[in-house]
Amino acid sequence: MTILTSQMTLFLFMLLSITTFHKTMCSNHTVVQCNEKDREILLNFKQGIHDTFGRISIWSEKDCCAWEGVHCDNTTERVTKLDLHLKDLKGEMSLCILELEFLSYLDLSMNHFDVISIPVTQHNITHSSSLFYLDLSFNEGPNLHMDNLDWLSPHSSLKYLILSGIDLHKESNWLQVVSTLPSLLELQLTDCKLNNFMFNSSFEYLNLSSIVILNLSLNNFTSHLPNGFFNLTKNLTYLYLHESNIHGEIPSSLLNLQILRHLDLSKNNLQGSIPDRIGQLPNIQHLDLSMNMLSGFIPSTLGNLSSLISLSIGSNNFSAEISNLTFSKHSSLVSLDMSNSNVAFQFDLDWVPPFQLSHLSLSNTNQGPNFPSWIYTQKSLQDLDLSSSGISFVDRNKFSSLVERIPNELILTNNSIAEDISNLTLNCLFLRLDHNNFTGGLPNISPMTTHVDVSFNSFSGEIPHSWKNLTDLQYIILCRNRLSGEVLVHLANLKDLRYMFLGENEFYGTIPTMMSQYLQVVILRSNQFEGNIPPQLFNLTSLFHLDLAHNKFSGSLPNSVYNLTQMNTNHVYVWRPVTFNLFTKGQEYVYQVRPERRTIDLSANSLSGEVPLELFRLVQVQTLNLSHNNLIGTIPKDIGRMKNMESLDLSSNKFYGEIPQSMSLLTFLGYLNLSYNNFDGKIPTGTQLQSFNESSYIGNPKLCGAPVTNCTTEEENPNTEKPFTQIEDEDSIRESMYLGMGIGFAVGFWGISGSLFLIRKWRHAYFRFIDGVGDKLYVTLIPKLNNFGKN
Repeated sequence: MTILTSQMTLFLFMLLSITTFHKTMCSNHTVVQCNEKDREILLNFKQGIHDTFGRISIWSEKDCCAWEGVHCDNTTERVTKLDLHLKDLKGEMSLCILELEFLSYLDLSMNHFDVISIPVTQHNITHSSSLFYLDLSFNEGPNLHMDNLDWLSPHSSLKYLILSGIDLHKESNWLQVVSTLPSLLELQLTDCKLNNFMFNSSFEYLNLSSIVILNLSLNNFTSHLPNGFFNLTKNLTYLYLHESNIHGEIPSSLLNLQILRHLDLSKNNLQGSIPDRIGQLPNIQHLDLSMNMLSGFIPSTLGNLSSLISLSIGSNNFSAEISNLTFSKHSSLVSLDMSNSNVAFQFDLDWVPPFQLSHLSLSNTNQGPNFPSWIYTQKSLQDLDLSSSGISFVDRNKFSSLVERIPNELILTNNSIAEDISNLTLNCLFLRLDHNNFTGGLPNISPMTTHVDVSFNSFSGEIPHSWKNLTDLQYIILCRNRLSGEVLVHLANLKDLRYMFLGENEFYGTIPTMMSQYLQVVILRSNQFEGNIPPQLFNLTSLFHLDLAHNKFSGSLPNSVYNLTQMNTNHVYVWRPVTFNLFTKGQEYVYQVRPERRTIDLSANSLSGEVPLELFRLVQVQTLNLSHNNLIGTIPKDIGRMKNMESLDLSSNKFYGEIPQSMSLLTFLGYLNLSYNNFDGKIPTGTQLQSFNESSYIGNPKLCGAPVTNCTTEEENPNTEKPFTQIEDEDSIRESMYLGMGIGFAVGFWGISGSLFLIRKWRHAYFRFIDGVGDKLYVTLIPKLNNFGKN
C-alpha cells in the first residue's frame, strides 16, 4: 500500500510538472491580441487623421496590440496605453478614443491636430474610467479649441492633466471643473487664453488640495490673484504664472504655501513691494519675480532662503542696496539674474561668495568701472551677461582665464573694455563683445560657435585661419573695426550662415560665386570689395537685406534679380532681431534688422548698364538705393506697383526719359532723390511727388514742373502726361477699337464673298452687273478718248 501510494504521488507530481511546463511553454509563445471593441474604437479614432509619415496608416492588421503607440495588458488583452506624441499627425483629434474602457494613459501631444471633436457619448461614459494621464498639449492647429471642459467629469481618476496650447477662452468655469477631479496632482493649462479667475459665491468649497504642480502661464487673466485661491492649494509645490497679465500685489495667502519649491510670477504687472514674509518659505528653490513693476526695498529676509538654487528679481523698480550679506546663506545658488535694476551693489572687494554660479546676468546695472572681482571666483559659469554695466578695467590674467572657460553665452556688450585678446581661444557658443574698445587681432573661437558679434571695436588684422572651421556659424557681425584681408574666402564654406555683417572695415576681394544658401542679410558696405556682382547672389531666396554700398563693384546688374523671392513675398521669418546702423532716407539710423523690412543698397560703386526690369517688380522692397553709379535707362512704369517703397535714391547716374506718372502711387515714399541724371519732361502731378523739395530733382536741366521751375504753356499742353491708370485704360480702348475694325472688315468681306460663292443666282446676277457696268464705261469713255486724241 505504501509503495502504491508512493507511485501514485510520483505520478501526480510528474503530471503536474508536465502540465506546468506545457503552460509555461505556451505562455512564452502566446501573442496578446486586443479586444475587438478596442480595435473598433482605435479605427474610428484613426479615420479623421492625416498621417504624414505613415506611422499609424498601418493600423489594419488583426492584432491592434502590435500597432504603433498602442500598448495592451498581457492578461486582459485590453488597450491600456496610447502614446502618439511627436508623430506629425494632422487633422481631427477625436476624443472617442476615451471610450476605451481600460485606457489609463493617453498622450497625443506635440502634433499638428487642427480640430478637436468631442462625441456626445463622451459626456455619458458609463464605465468607471481608469485614465490617470492625459496630455493633448502643444498641437499647432489654428482652430484647436474647446468650449468647455465638462467632458472631464467622468475621469475622476485623473492625476496628470496637460491641455497647454488649446484655446479655452469660452470656458468660464474651468476651476470648478478641475475641482471635481479629486486625485489631480498636475494641471498644465499654459497658453490656453484663459481670461478669468472667476469664482461663484461658494468658491471656498472648491477642493484643489491634491494639486502639486500648477502651470497657468501665458494666459490673459487681466486681474489680481484672489487672496483666497492659495488657501485651497495647501500642497502646491510648483506654481508657474509667468506672462499672464496679472495685476495687483503679491497676495499674502501665497506665502502660506510652506512646501512651495518653484514660484514663477515673472513678466506680469505686479506692483508693490516684496513682502517680508517671503523669508518664511523655507523650501523655495526657484524664485522668479522679474519683469514686473515691483518697487521699494528688497527685504533682508530674502537672505533667509537658504534652499535657493535660482533667483531672478531683475527688471523691476527697486530702490535699494544689496551687499554680500544678502547672499551669505545662499550656498546652493546656481543662477542669479538681477539685470535691468537700479540696485546699488555694495560687495566687499575681497568677497568670496558661498556659491558657484552657472548662470549670471547683471546687464544694465552699475558694476564698473572695475570688473567685479567676486565674479573671477566663479569657476562653473556657463552663461555670463554683463552688458551695459559700465566696466572699463579688468584684471588681464583673471579676465582671460574667466572668459576662456565659459562654454555657452558670453555677453559683454556696450562697455568700455580695452584689451588685446588676440591670444585667447574663446569656447562659448554665443559670443557678443560688441561696442567696446578691444584692440589687436580677433581671438580664436570654438568650431561649434553659432553667433559672433565683435562689431564697434578696434580689432585689426585679418580673420584668423581657424575661423574657416566654424561649420555651425549662423551669425557673424564684424562691422566698424579695422579688419582687412579677403574675408569672403574664409566665409564662403560656411554653409549654415544666415547673417553676414562686414560693413565699415578694410576688407577686399571679390564675392565668391558659392555662398550659403541660407543667407538672409548681407552687409558689405564701406570696404574695398571689387569685381562683378555674381548672379548667384541674386539666387538667394531667403535674402531680405542686401547692402553692397561704398565699394568698387563694377559691371552690370544680373538679370536674375527677380529670384530674390523674399523681396517679393509677404512671408516673414521668425528670427532674433539684430541692431545695426542703416543708411536710408538720406541719413543714418540705428535700427533693428527685421525681415519685414526689405532693403537693397548698391550705391557708390561703379556699376553700369541698364537696371533689370525685374528689380522694379520686387514689390516688398522698402529701401532701394542705386545712387552714385553709371547706370542708364528709364524708370519703368512698373515702379508704381512697389507700394511699400519708403526710400528711393537713383541720384548721380545717367538715367533719362520722363518720370512715369505711376510713381505718384508710392504713397509711403518718405525720401526721394532723382537728382543729377538726364530726366526730362514734366514732373507728374500728384501730392506725393510734389511733397519733396527741389533738391530731389536738381541736376536734370530738361526736367520741369513743381517743385522745380514751371514748364511753359506750350510745353505743358503737348507733354501733359495722363495718370498711369488712365494711360492703361486708353491703351486698352485703342486696342479694342482696332480689333473691332479688323473683325468687322473680315466679317463683311467674307459675308459677301461667301454668299457669291455659295448662291448661284446671286453669283450670276453679280457677273451680269459687272458686265453691264463695263459696257456703260466703254460706251461713255471711248468716244471721249477718241476726241481727246484728235485734238
